[in-house]
Amino acid sequence: MGEGNGPQFSVGGPAPDFCRNDREGKQHCLKDYRGKWVVLYFYPKDNTPGCIIEAVDFTAMKDEFEREGATIIGMSPDSERSHQSFTEKRDLKITLLADPEREVLKSYGAWEEKFLYGRSFLGVVRSTVLIDPEGRVAYHWSHVSAKGHAGEVRDKLLELKAKGR
Repeated sequence: MGEGNGPQFSVGGPAPDFCRNDREGKQHCLKDYRGKWVVLYFYPKDNTPGCIIEAVDFTAMKDEFEREGATIIGMSPDSERSHQSFTEKRDLKITLLADPEREVLKSYGAWEEKFLYGRSFLGVVRSTVLIDPEGRVAYHWSHVSAKGHAGEVRDKLLELKAKGR
């Protein structure tokens, strides 16, 4: 298999830069978000149960995150068109970016070998990276559960901000 590489970053170090398109084909680059906190979450597939829960929860908390100076970005290997449909169907208010080549997923350790029913395959690891306003990785969650995760991220953001990070 060998395609799933470990993360190319560490907490406290620089977040790997990227530029990817949203549902309308508009390019978003990580460097464009300097000066803001970025919640970068990786999810397997649009319109699937866990991914719906996570996207809807982040959408419900979007204003809270924005009050704290944070932007929420979801990323999956789905296409821009798939993100368009997902956003419209679920009335999502967060930015979803397409990474069909899986390059960003790989650089953040979110593309790795998985096992199901005795078979191995490469797939997305539901995970989140909190990036500080200077572009450094402030916190990393790997292999997360969708339910309640948005609240966990918000709590960690508040904790880090209280510590002056």
